[in-house]
Amino acid sequence: MAIPAAAGVLVVLLAWLAGPGLLGIGNDVLGAPVQAEVTKPAPCDRPDAKETVRFTVAGKAHDGTLDGCGHGQGERIEVAVPDVLPDQGAVTVHAADTSMGASDARRPLGLALLVFACFSGGMFVYLWLSIPLRSKTAGPKTAS
Repeated sequence: MAIPAAAGVLVVLLAWLAGPGLLGIGNDVLGAPVQAEVTKPAPCDRPDAKETVRFTVAGKAHDGTLDGCGHGQGERIEVAVPDVLPDQGAVTVHAADTSMGASDARRPLGLALLVFACFSGGMFVYLWLSIPLRSKTAGPKTAS
């Protein structure tokens, strides 16, 4: 019983030390959120739809390319702009995260589910090994 318990504790410890990326939770900072206006909308019938947006940073207007679709001409949306902007050309922007800080509760929940899975697996192994083996002996033959 000690070996499955130690293995479960080791798995949980390694998952905690690996960080949030192991559980599919990313804390990537995409840049500063900025209000942008859609200048060229894209229909959602293509898998690689890209829209063109215009935004202003530090008093200078920039054009950007947004991986998205379904917005209307002139619609105002919030995009994440990289910290360093080029002087010329379009900038690749991303939709700003509308639920900032939502990933804070996902890591403890993911680790709790991992602990439960380790416990369940350990209990399964314990119960499997504790079942006595039954021998399949032939019963007494009766003569009729």
